[in-house]
Amino acid sequence: MTSRADRITAFLEGSGWGQATRAPLAGDASNRRYERLSLNGAPAVLMDAPPEKGEDVRPFVHVARYLSGLGLSAPSLLACDETEGFLLLEDLGDALFARVIPQQPNLETQLYTAATDVLLELHQAPPPDGLKPYDAAVMADMAALAYRWYAGREAGNFTASFRKLLSAHVTDLSVLIQRDYHAENLLWLPERSGAARVGLLDFQDAMLGHPAYDLVSLLQDARRDVPQAVEAAMISHYIAVSGQDRASFERAYALLGAQRNLRILGVFGRLSLHYNKPHYVDFIPRVWAYLLRDLEHPALAPIRDQLLADLPEPSETLLNDLKEKCGTVLTL
Repeated sequence: MTSRADRITAFLEGSGWGQATRAPLAGDASNRRYERLSLNGAPAVLMDAPPEKGEDVRPFVHVARYLSGLGLSAPSLLACDETEGFLLLEDLGDALFARVIPQQPNLETQLYTAATDVLLELHQAPPPDGLKPYDAAVMADMAALAYRWYAGREAGNFTASFRKLLSAHVTDLSVLIQRDYHAENLLWLPERSGAARVGLLDFQDAMLGHPAYDLVSLLQDARRDVPQAVEAAMISHYIAVSGQDRASFERAYALLGAQRNLRILGVFGRLSLHYNKPHYVDFIPRVWAYLLRDLEHPALAPIRDQLLADLPEPSETLLNDLKEKCGTVLTL
C-alpha cells in the first residue's frame, strides 16, 4: 500500500504541480494539514484532509463553489481528489485580519465593516442545497459541552431549558452560516472590490442558521479582543442595511452569543483534555467575559442564575488544572 506522502506526490504530479516547491502552512484545530506551493512564481495551497481521520473535503468543495458563484472570495479550486482528501486551492495570501489589524490599527473599523458587508451580501442569496439546520436542539446540545469539558459535570436540565429559549427566540434559520467567521479565517484583499475584498477560508462546517450567528462569531472573537464600540457599530450597520427589527435581532444575537461561547468553552476544554492542545485554554477567560456580557440581556434571565451557579469562573487554578490534565481524557 502506498504511503499518504506518495499519494500526495501523485496528486500533485497529476495536476501539473509535481515540480512545485513545498512549505508547511499553519494548520487549525482539525486533522487537516496545509502546504504552500510555488511553481514558476505561481502560488497555490495544498489541503491534505485524511478521510481515515474523519476529514471530508466534499462540504468544502460544495460551499466554496457556492460562495465563488456569489462573487465572494472563497479560494478557487485548482484540482481536487475527493476520495483521497486532497485539494489544490488558490493562494489568497497571508493578510489575515488578525495580522493586519495589529500592524495597521487604523484599518480595524474598515476591515470589520467589510466583513459585515460580506454577511449582508451572503444573506441576500438563497442558501445552497444540502445544509443541515443549526436548530435549537443542535445548539443546546453544543452549548452543553461547557458542562462536560469545562466544568466537568453533567448538564442536568440546562439543555432542555436552553433549547426552549432558543426555540422561542431564534426561529429564523434562513441563511448559510460559516460558523468560524473570525479574524484568523478572514483575509484582507484590498485590490479587489466590494465584498470580494474579504478572503474566506474556513467554511466547510457550514449549516443553515440565523443571520446573527456569523456576526457573533466575528465580533465575539475567542482569539482577539474586538472593541465593544466596533461590535456595537457593526450590529447597527447590519440592522440598518438588512432592515432587521433591532429588538428581535439583538435578542437573537445575545442568545447565539451565549450559545457559541458556551460551546467554545467546552471545545477548548476538550482540545486540551482529549486532544493534547493546552494552548486553547489561554483563550478561555476572554470567552467567559463574552458569555457574561451575553447573559446580561433580559432574554437570558431564565438560565442566567443556573449557568452562573453551575459553571465556575476561569480562575488560575481551574485553567492550570485543564492544562495539567492535558491529553489524559482518552474517551470523547
